Amino acid sequence: MESMDIQKPELILNERQCLSNLSKMLEKARQHHVAFRPHFKTHQSLEIGQWHKNLGVDRITVSSNRMASYFLNDGWKDITVAFPVNIREIGLINEMAVKSKLGILLSTPDVLPFLVKQIRNEVFFYIEIDNGAHRSGIAPFEVEILDSILEKTKNTYLRFSGFLTHAGNTYAASSVQEILDIHNNSLLDFEQLKSRYQSQYPDMEFSMGDTPSCSLASDFACVTEIRPGNYLFYDVMQYLLGSCTLQDIALSMYCPVVAVYEKRKQAIIYGGAIHFSKDFVIDRHGRKIFGLPAIFNPNGEFVRLIDGYLSSLSQEHGVVTLNDDLTNELKYGDVLGILPVHACLTADCMTCYWTTEGEKIEMMPESSSCGSTSGT
Repeated sequence: MESMDIQKPELILNERQCLSNLSKMLEKARQHHVAFRPHFKTHQSLEIGQWHKNLGVDRITVSSNRMASYFLNDGWKDITVAFPVNIREIGLINEMAVKSKLGILLSTPDVLPFLVKQIRNEVFFYIEIDNGAHRSGIAPFEVEILDSILEKTKNTYLRFSGFLTHAGNTYAASSVQEILDIHNNSLLDFEQLKSRYQSQYPDMEFSMGDTPSCSLASDFACVTEIRPGNYLFYDVMQYLLGSCTLQDIALSMYCPVVAVYEKRKQAIIYGGAIHFSKDFVIDRHGRKIFGLPAIFNPNGEFVRLIDGYLSSLSQEHGVVTLNDDLTNELKYGDVLGILPVHACLTADCMTCYWTTEGEKIEMMPESSSCGSTSGT
């Protein structure tokens, strides 16, 4: 998409790089003999979902029941909602269970009496395991709770699929080795669970799903499926974690420059928190950054970073701090490409993508934030 066509912040997707990221992760799953259940909350697009179908993907992860319904209506029949089950949507859960193999997360035993009474159709449940991130789930050593759940769901419409974990603490890691250490601890949790329950449930699944681990690990032990999502686009956060290179990042936000202040060494872009979200990272220089300005070639491919960073956001404004030379060169009316800190949340703020070939790709109507979100 030519920069002269940009009138407001637009989300630009490098389709070739996106497909390359997808193919690499799919091949990694095949090499390690694990099923591939990508998390669609990253892209929230029927068309991008079709790219997955074209490569043989037949099972997906989503972050809300509403999102599950959106993709179910497009023909996806094996869907896991990777978010603690919301009992207020029991009607929708029962409705979807008739039409699909629906997976839900049991993240606390407290919801079990309600589910046993209210589930009207066969629903497959995973017990969510808290690997130490302490967001949601049951600790792997709380075996009395696990035993009780499995006992109380016998002879009900709830079918035990296995154990699921999300190593969200990898996103706070300070090195690749720390990411791998967290991943290996999750593998140990799974091994212990397998040892305890294998004879009773020989076909149970062990599902793991964070992009840093899935990108960097080479050992998946007893894992039976992986659920990465952010790998499809990657972003600045993944780059700083070591999960990807800058060239792997397939998503950028093109923003009009509306003011330049040479003395302050800053430019103001039309692109704020309502476009990027307010996620930030602390970079290797100790700076709080909300994105990285970059140079792209006419095909929309990443060329190099600009010496600067997106230093603050308000609702519509973005402040880009630059060096002297670039401030002198930049002028209002230009378009600046920004690599987002968190591609999933940035995409969730927008309504569509524009590919580098100028094709418009629609996303799920309305923001998924009115449903739920889950890290990938």
